[in-house]
This record gives sequence, structure tokens and C-alpha cells, in this order.
Amino acid sequence: MNLEVMPGISIDPQIIETQRGPVEYDLTPGDGPVILCSHGGLGGVDQARVMAGWVDTTRFRVLSVSRPGYLGTPLASGPTIEDQADLFAALLTSLGIQKAAVMSASAGGPPAYIFAIQHPERVWALVAIDSVSGYYDMPETAGPITQALFVTDWGQKLVKKIGEKRPDLFLKQIFQSEAYFTKEQLAKHLKFALGSEQAKAFVMAFMNTMNPYKPRKAGTENDMAVYRELTHLPVQNIRCPSLIIHGTHDADVKFYDGVYAYEHIPNAERFWIEEGSHLGFWINPHSAEAQAAARDFLERHNPK
Repeated sequence: MNLEVMPGISIDPQIIETQRGPVEYDLTPGDGPVILCSHGGLGGVDQARVMAGWVDTTRFRVLSVSRPGYLGTPLASGPTIEDQADLFAALLTSLGIQKAAVMSASAGGPPAYIFAIQHPERVWALVAIDSVSGYYDMPETAGPITQALFVTDWGQKLVKKIGEKRPDLFLKQIFQSEAYFTKEQLAKHLKFALGSEQAKAFVMAFMNTMNPYKPRKAGTENDMAVYRELTHLPVQNIRCPSLIIHGTHDADVKFYDGVYAYEHIPNAERFWIEEGSHLGFWINPHSAEAQAAARDFLERHNPK
């Protein structure tokens, strides 16, 4: 079943049985090197593909995955971070793929980092975008109303209606909960996002990848329970080429998560997005520059 997740981008989700359990995935056609996408909270295979909308699919194949507890991948396929890393490796094996780059965003960071540590022979590069690298809890900027809007089905339906009719209000809510902005910075970023067709298309697509919430609930709640018990991930054991991208004003996954990963992964590269919110890689005046840096990084380490 083809599902359009963004204008010009569709997925055909499949469920495959691996040695670690069933996994829902989508793989773009071609014979280029593979990039496995580890989505954030409230997401799934659809969100993973939207996250990777900047990838040149004439050069690379995008492997989008629903992490355990999200959409078609049962939580039993990988309740721990280590289990999820093993599940990524098992998925590659089942698909006959020897190696992949791994791209993560937000809550998709821990399994991506551990995948690179536990299965170094399967990972040719790592791109971590505003990714969790240690302890995580709901951001203090997300009050009870915001939480209710995003983690209930009725809230998601309301958010969708608001986003369709008043994208300015929806974007303002995102920036207020996902960024440490002054009033002037908020106004500047709202003006940019509302004036960019690419940014608006991403926001609408991203909003749709969190709805409905119910089939994403188990994974989201599992992430929160596991990540509250973390200290720092042992990212110093990563040996693959790594690019850490993070917004300096991220109020969700704090900037220090990116700094920690960059400073501890040997020979890591970085791109700090000035005044970047949690979604700064996609909706920020510097987004095009950040995405170009990510594309350049992947091309430099292209194993073909």
C-alpha cells in the first residue's frame, strides 16, 4: 500500500520476520549504499522517511524503520536500546544488506549510537541529528496542555486541524515547546518558516507522522521509561565516521547532548545550527546549509 508522506515522497511499508522478531520497514529502490533511519518519539516508518527527505535517493537507498512499539513493529522485537540495535542488524541481514549508514533524530539516537558500537562491521557512517545521548525526560517547556495535545488521539486530531487551518499557530506552538527563543527570535523563525514552502511542507508531513497516537503509544512510553534511566551512552566506543548535528537552542533534546557526543566520539565532525530548535535541521534559516553538510559528509564516506 503506497502512502504519500510528503509531496513527491511515498512509502510502501512491509513487515519482515527477522531473527530478532518482526520489523516494519520501507526501502527505496536502487543499488546505492543504504542509509538506515532511526526515527524519534511519536514516530514510525513514516516519520523516518520524512526525516530523510533531504537524502538524494539517486545516490543512496533510504531504509526507513518503525522502531519497536511503533506502528507495525511490536515492542517485543526490541524493548531495550541494545535489543533495538541488534534488531537493526537483524533487519539488514534479512534484507541481504551488508552495511548501512545510520541516521538518527531525537529519541532515535540511543539505538543508533548503540548499533554503531555493537555492530561496527555493519555501519559505514553515522549522522546524529538533535539526538539523545544520555538521560532524557519530557522538556520543561512542554507543559501539560502541550503534552495532552501530542500524546492523545483527540489532541493529535485537534493539532492536525489547527495545523491545516492556522499553520502560524501550530508553528508557534512547536517553537515555544521545542526551542529556547526570545520573542524576537520566535518572530524571526515564524516569519522564515511561514515564508518557506519547503519548511511548511515538512511541518505538515511531520505532524501527520505523529497521528494517530495509539499505534505509537507503546514505543513512545517505552522510550521515556528507558531514557529516564540513562546516564551517558558509551559513545567513546564508536569508530565509524560520525557527524553530529544539533541546534544551539534545542529545548527538547538539549544542546549538550550533541556536544557530549561530538566531544567523546573519536574524530567526530560537527555542525551546530545557530538558533536551531529541535527541528532546526528542517525548519531554520540554516537548514539548507546543514543538509548540504550532511550530504557532503555521506558522499565523502560513500563506501562505493
